[in-house]
Amino acid sequence: MIPIRDTQRSRRRPFVNWLFIALNLGVFLYEITLTQRGLNAFTVKYGVIPRVLISPGDFPSEVLLMTSGWFSLISSLFIHVGWVHLLGNLMYLFIFGDNVEDRLGHGRYAVFYLSSGIIASLAHVFSSPSSTVPTVGASGAIAGVLGAYFVMFPRARVLALIPIGFFLPMVEVPSIVFLFLWFITNLFSGVASLGVSAQGGVAWWAHIGGFVAGMLLSIVMRRGRITSA
Repeated sequence: MIPIRDTQRSRRRPFVNWLFIALNLGVFLYEITLTQRGLNAFTVKYGVIPRVLISPGDFPSEVLLMTSGWFSLISSLFIHVGWVHLLGNLMYLFIFGDNVEDRLGHGRYAVFYLSSGIIASLAHVFSSPSSTVPTVGASGAIAGVLGAYFVMFPRARVLALIPIGFFLPMVEVPSIVFLFLWFITNLFSGVASLGVSAQGGVAWWAHIGGFVAGMLLSIVMRRGRITSA
C-alpha cells in the first residue's frame, strides 16, 4: 500500500517536521554535486558501519579516520542513496510526522525523532555486527514516527493506493491496519534476513527497532489525552 494522505488534522504548524524534511533534501542536493568517488567517501564517512562501531580494533587507525564513529548514528539519518529512496521516506514523514509533532510539541518531537533514529540504527548494528556496508537513510527515524502514530491515532484513516496488477485503486484504510501491515511486513523480512550476510539492501531491523522505539517513546513523552479523528 502507498499512502497518499491521512485524515488526522494538526492544530499547529509542524515546523520541526518541515526542518527535518528540508535537511534531508539539502543533504541530498549536496550529494548529487559529488563525483561517484566523493559520494562513496561521503557515505563511508557518515553512514553507519556496524563492524566499525562494534569492533573498531579490527581496523587500522587510518581507516577509522575515514568514518565518523558513533556520530554516524545521527549523521546517517540525513543521507539517501537516490531519489526513490529519498522521496519514499519523505512522503511518509510528511504524511505522519506533522500529527506526531502536534501531539508531542516541537521540542519533544525533535528529541523523539533523533532518539528513534539512533535506536533504529543500533538495532541494525546489533542485528548485523560484522557488516562493513554503510547504512544510510531516514527510514529508522520515520519508522519511529509510524510507531508513535500507531499508538496516538489508532482511529485515524489513511488514504492509500493498493497495487493490483496494472491497477491502483484508492482505498481509505484505518491507520491501525495500515501501520500494523507495514510493521508485520518488515518483521517477517527482518526475521528472514537473520543469519544472511549483509551485502546492501534494506536494513529491516532498523525499521523494526525504530517502530518499537517510537511506540514506547511516544507513551513516555506524549502530553495530553489521546484523541483522534
